[in-house]
Amino acid sequence: MNRIGFDNELYLKLQSQKIRDRIREFGGKLYLEFGGKLFDDYHASRVLPGFQPDSKVKMLLEMKEDAEIVIVLSADDIERSKRRGDLGITYDDDTLRLIDAFRGIGLYIGSVVITHYREQAIADKFIRRLQALGLRVYKHYIIPDYPANIPLIVSDEGFGRNDYIETERSLVVVTAPGPGSGKMATCLSQLFHEYKRGVRAGYAKFETFPVWNLPLKHPVNLAYEAATADLDDVNMIDPFHLEAYGVSTVNYNRDVEIFPVLEAMFRRIYGESPYKSPTDMGVNVIAQCICDDEACREASRQEILRRWYDTAVSVRKGLSDQAELRKIEMIMNSLDLTAEERPVVAAALARAEETGGPAMALELPDGSIVTGKTSSLLGAASACLLNALKRLAGIDKKLPLIAPGIIQPIQHLKVEHLGNHNPRLHTDELLIALSICSVTNPMVELTIDQLNSLRGCEAHSSVILSHVDADLFKKLGVNLTTEPKYQAKKLYHK
Repeated sequence: MNRIGFDNELYLKLQSQKIRDRIREFGGKLYLEFGGKLFDDYHASRVLPGFQPDSKVKMLLEMKEDAEIVIVLSADDIERSKRRGDLGITYDDDTLRLIDAFRGIGLYIGSVVITHYREQAIADKFIRRLQALGLRVYKHYIIPDYPANIPLIVSDEGFGRNDYIETERSLVVVTAPGPGSGKMATCLSQLFHEYKRGVRAGYAKFETFPVWNLPLKHPVNLAYEAATADLDDVNMIDPFHLEAYGVSTVNYNRDVEIFPVLEAMFRRIYGESPYKSPTDMGVNVIAQCICDDEACREASRQEILRRWYDTAVSVRKGLSDQAELRKIEMIMNSLDLTAEERPVVAAALARAEETGGPAMALELPDGSIVTGKTSSLLGAASACLLNALKRLAGIDKKLPLIAPGIIQPIQHLKVEHLGNHNPRLHTDELLIALSICSVTNPMVELTIDQLNSLRGCEAHSSVILSHVDADLFKKLGVNLTTEPKYQAKKLYHK
C-alpha cells in the first residue's frame, strides 16, 4: 500500500536546475507562470506515491535568493466572493493566507496584482486593505477582444495601460488562489513592459499535469483529466510540437488552442517567438523522477475511482453536472476500471447489508480492512475509526476504551442542550472522549498515537458523511469516498 513510485529528492534537484537553465536562456530574467497548487498538492502526492505535497515550495526554497512571488487575483472573483472548493474560503482571504504561508517559510512576496479591474468598489476596498498591510498592489485592466485582437493587446492601449509591476529578482513566480485569475496575461503584460524598458525577459509555464513526456493514455495523465472534469480540460497530442520536432508530446486543449495567439504576441513583442510549441513553454521534469511506473499507474487508477465517487456525490448534492460524471466514466471504461478495484467499497457495502444500517470500511497500511457499523453510541465512521486505531495499537476490538460515564454526558449535552437529534458521537467527539480517557488509561494514549499511521489509507462509507466526519478524515490524510446517497430520505441535510 505504501509502495514508492516517485523520487522526490531527485525531483527537487532536477526541477530547480531546469528553471535555472530557463532563466539563463532568457538572459537572467524569467516570469514563471505557476499552475496548480504551490502548497498542499495532494493530487500529485496521490498519483505519484513518494511526491511530497510541499515539493513545489521546497523546490522554490532552493532558489529563494533569486525568487520573488507575485500573486494574481481577479477583481471579478473578489466581487462575486469566489471560494476555493477545498478550503471553503474566498479568493481574497486565500490571497492573505498565501502571503502568510510564503512569508512563513522565507519566500519573498513582491506584490499583488488585481486583474480585470474596472474600479469595482469591493476590489478598491480590498486594495486599500492590502496597502494598509504594507503590500504593493498593481492594477491590470480588461482589454477588449482579448485574446483575439493582438494589435490592440500588444500596444500602449492594451498591455500598455496596465501598471508595470516593479520586480527585483531574476525569477518572478506568478501564482494565484485559483484558475481564471489572469496569470498568463499578467506575465505577457510584463514582457511587453520589460521590452519597452530594454529588458528581454522570458516566460515559462510550470504545470505538473498533464505530464508532457508520458503517453497520452497513461493513468497519471488520465487521472488529471478526471480531476479537471469540471473544467472541460482534455489531454491531447501537441500538434505544434509534433510538426516542429516529429515527437509526440502531451498537453491539454486550452494551451494548444491559445498557442497561436501566444506565438503571435511573442512575435509582436520580440520580433520572433522563442517557442515552437506549447510543450516548449513548460519546465516539467515529473517523468524523469518516476522510479516505479507500475506503482504510479495503480495509484492513478485508484485516484480516478475516488474522483468518480466524489463527483457522484457532488451530482447528488446538485453541485455538479451529470456530464462531469460521464466524462470520468469514459476514462474508467478506457482503463477497464471498476469499483471492484477499490476493496473498501465492497467491504463497506457488505457490512451495511449485514447490519441494515450505515457502515464504513478502512484499509490499513498492511492491506487488512476494518469496518464499523452504526450503534446507539457511535456512528459508523466513529466506530470504524476506533476499530482501526485499536487494530494498529494491537488492542482487542471488544475491549472498551471509553467509559460509558464519559460518553453519556456528551450525548446529553448534544441532545438536551445543543438541539441535536442524533446522540451518536461524531469522529471529533470520539477523539475528544479518547483524549479524556487517556489521562488514566495508557492503552488509550497508545491508541491515539496511531492516528498518524492512517495517513494515505483508503476508506469508504455506505452513505454520505456529515461535514464534521468528512473533514476529520481529510485532516488525518485518509483517502475517503462515499456512496452517492444520504442516510435519511430528507431534503435538508446538515
